[in-house]
Formats: sequence, structure tokens, C-alpha cells
Amino acid sequence: EVAARLRVAAPVLVPGLGAAPHWQVVVARVDWDGGAEGGAAAQALLEEILVDPASTGPEHSDRIAVAHTGDEAVALVPLPAVAGEHDGADGRGLLADALLESIREPLTAGLDGDGRLTLGVSAAVHSAEGLRGALEEARHARRVAAARPGRVCAAGHQELASHVLLLPFVPDDVRRAFTARLLDPLRDYDRRHRAELIPTLEAFLDCDGSWTRCAARLHLHVNTLRYRVGRIEQLTGRDLSRLEDKLDFFLALRMS
Repeated sequence: EVAARLRVAAPVLVPGLGAAPHWQVVVARVDWDGGAEGGAAAQALLEEILVDPASTGPEHSDRIAVAHTGDEAVALVPLPAVAGEHDGADGRGLLADALLESIREPLTAGLDGDGRLTLGVSAAVHSAEGLRGALEEARHARRVAAARPGRVCAAGHQELASHVLLLPFVPDDVRRAFTARLLDPLRDYDRRHRAELIPTLEAFLDCDGSWTRCAARLHLHVNTLRYRVGRIEQLTGRDLSRLEDKLDFFLALRMS
């Protein structure tokens, strides 16, 4: 039903596009220090942020659909066809890169230390069928923004490409259990023997497993480095020649 309605509405919402505009979803959340519900404020902010100051007349604001529930507001933004010409492909990221440039300072002043605004922006989609995925993408990007410091923070879909950005959303108990299982044996050994296994592991991974580069960085003989890596493998039961084990150690170090 949504897809059919958008196909009918598209020529009116974005004149000249025919029936296949691009859409982006923007999700905003306002959290007040006092705990008051911020959905209405988030909706009002989105409506103001997303209005093109170069456009005139009330018809422009009608092209952007904004609604809220609870603390969250969601905007459906139609993009002109020329967006792709300036954004490299299909308009993806058009809003994400520039969204904060003109709004961070006035919004931070407007919140006046009593609230926090976080925003997430999806990639562009070409049909209403892609809106469900775009909404989830924008929500996830907003959670990435919420993990950052500051009163006003935004994140775009491009920032979801790195698994490192997913780490803030790992539950604390899972994070502690995962890092303890892998790193605690090495920490205990380092405390008892001053063996520097943790710094060795960090350098080895940073050098992509290159024995010569890692040994040069640590000012060690390659045989000494091999001994330390062998000790790491013995204490943890892992094999640092395996990609899966390297990735586990990498994630554990990032979460510790």
C-alpha cells in the first residue's frame, strides 16, 4: 500500500522526476536530561533542518513526511534526480555529509545543556520497497551517533561499513566475557613475568602478521618474536596464523 501510494504521489512530491524518485530516511532522537519524552521536539527539529532554505512557498515542506513516536522522529525525504550527479552515484550520503554543518552550533545552543540530539541517515533507495531497510539503516546510524560525545551528533550509512563501529553496541557482560577469555591469560602472564605479550600481540596484528616488520617495530630478534607469539598461542589455545583467531584477538583488544 505504501509503495502504491508513493508511486502515485511521486510526480507531485518531486516535480520532474516521473514515478521513480530517490528517497532517504532520517531518524532523530532527542533525550532530555529530565527524562521527558522528546519525540515531538525531534519531529519539529527535523522539519526545520530538512527544509531547503532556497525553496520558497509552503509546497516544499509538504514533500518531506515527518512523524514521531516516543523519543524518535522519522523523516522520509525525496531527493531530486540531480543528487546523484553531485554525490558520485545515486544520491547516497547526500544528507549525511552536510547535515551537521549548518545546524550543530545553533542546535547545541538551543538545547542549552538540557538535552541531546542524535541523527542517523540512510542510503538512498529507489523504491518504496527499500524503505523498511532504509529505516533500520538510519536507526542503526543514529545509534552510532549516540555512542559519540557531544550534544548534537549525526552519522550516515557510510559509517556502518566498519565492524569497529558496531563494538559500542555489544552488551557490557558479553564484552567482558569475550575479552577476559582471550586476554586475561596474557595479562596474568605479563604481570608475573613482565613478558609484554599484550603489546607484542597488538604490534603483530598491526603489522598484519609480518614477522620482519613486527620484529623491527619492537626492536626484537625475529626468534624472540616467534617465542612470544608461540607463548600467546599456548596460553590462549589460539593459532595466530588463522584469520579467525587474528580477528578475535583484534576485536578483544578493541573492546578492552
